[in-house]
Amino acid sequence: MSLPSDPALTLALFCRVVDNYGDIGICWRLARQLQREHGIVVTLWVDDLPSFRRICPEVDPSAALQQINGVTVRHWTTQDGEFTQADIADIVIEFFACDIPPGYIAAMAQCEPRPVWFNLEGLTAEAWVEGCHTLPSSHPRLPLTKHFFFPGFTAKTGGLMREAALDGERRQFQADATVMAAFLGQFGLTAQEMASTKISLFCYPHAPVAALFGAWQGGAQAITCLVPEGVATQAVDAFLGSASRPGAAATRGALTVRVLPFVPQPDYDRLLWACDLNFVRGEDSFVRAQWAGRPFIWHIYPQDENLHHKKLRAFLQRYAAGLDSLSALSLCWNGATQDEPDPAPLWPAFDAALPALHAHADEWQRQMLANGDLTSNLLNFAASLRSSRPG
Repeated sequence: MSLPSDPALTLALFCRVVDNYGDIGICWRLARQLQREHGIVVTLWVDDLPSFRRICPEVDPSAALQQINGVTVRHWTTQDGEFTQADIADIVIEFFACDIPPGYIAAMAQCEPRPVWFNLEGLTAEAWVEGCHTLPSSHPRLPLTKHFFFPGFTAKTGGLMREAALDGERRQFQADATVMAAFLGQFGLTAQEMASTKISLFCYPHAPVAALFGAWQGGAQAITCLVPEGVATQAVDAFLGSASRPGAAATRGALTVRVLPFVPQPDYDRLLWACDLNFVRGEDSFVRAQWAGRPFIWHIYPQDENLHHKKLRAFLQRYAAGLDSLSALSLCWNGATQDEPDPAPLWPAFDAALPALHAHADEWQRQMLANGDLTSNLLNFAASLRSSRPG
């Protein structure tokens, strides 16, 4: 049995927004890919519609129910408590252990056959993930089994999320200088800025942005830094000499900083493709940076007791083995080292390594492609679970 060929298959995806754009960014990409490429009837439950609207302008933040790009979007509130069997999808996904409504779970237990239930976990490069991927977990009271599904970087995980046409679209865009210039031109970039080293900057507020601006400003190489509105506002305001807003720009020394509006997801992909280096944060932009085929620095979502530093090091052990300048700047950017808390002294060595990092980004992408895409891998596993059920 092949799930993607079943036109009646339904799927419910539950998302609570913790990291403003990362959680909903991942779930929205997943929902669209399930609907577009696999013909699944998808309902996306999300608790924070205003954050959703920042990456998908079609969202009405006041609507309890709406249809967007073929996906049913429902506002998930604390009042969602009563459900019947007719409300339950064939496949139910809770993103990152978000605790779906108890009433929904109770109705799931009444269905026959019962739905396939997944906890889609967050991305990590830690070795233990391979042993936990696809493990079952029985409900303590109800006749239900949930399976854990982990994205990851090896064939023993679910892989990374990637649309079927993404690599071809990216290569075509990066090979066409005219198209790339037209894309950047809509944000006000001059020909001189387009010819400079272009860096996109998406980070959490505690990143040492001002120190890095100082290194770029005093360097010999022209750099244009493209920052979405609302990101690194303190450092950007200080550099601009005024409140940052979309369209604002200033040049000091070798550095030009330009503030961009928040853009829909497809345009954010193009921004990553158009830049020579990308600073990204969280999980969604982190994965998209890997598919961009460009060097990147990851700002990982902070966790208590600095658990995120362990996750960062696990990724760098896989991705940056032998690339000392990349590891050093990544650890510094995340406050994970006391050897050099200032990124400015690390920039020259990193900058000198950029050509090698470009080649490495291409090779890494080829390795990730070999693992398949997360959505197809998840559906194939769901198909195996459905086909093995009695009756």
